[in-house]
Amino acid sequence: MELVKASEIETQEELADRLREAGFVVTQSTISRDIRQLHLSKVPAGNGRQKYVVLRQDDSHLWDKYVRVLKDGFVSMDMAQNILVIKTVSGMAMAVAAAVDAMKFQEIVGCIAGDDTIMMAVRSVEETKAVMEKIRRILGK
Repeated sequence: MELVKASEIETQEELADRLREAGFVVTQSTISRDIRQLHLSKVPAGNGRQKYVVLRQDDSHLWDKYVRVLKDGFVSMDMAQNILVIKTVSGMAMAVAAAVDAMKFQEIVGCIAGDDTIMMAVRSVEETKAVMEKIRRILGK
């Protein structure tokens, strides 16, 4: 983000080159993913050129919406070692997974959602229990 803010970077290749110069190991696929995750977007830079800018939105004001989606879709949860499995109302797994992702629990590495089931990879068994407790508190259970 510092590179994008400090200079006019026009292409993914240019961004990859700058990151490599700064000592980072990057590939085309990691650059594409990072651009999405960092909410970078291209805007006109003048002279017919474009540049990446950070369009990071503070989504902390959306917490209540995430909680509502979690409450509306949640059916049950269970764990298998460091995998947290959440059952949802049919058709709600993706929405609930996106809401939990947006809540940014540091313990959760990632989520995979189907129609009514979410599998969450959590860093450890202990942290899985901690996430379950956080979710119970959010749900008021």
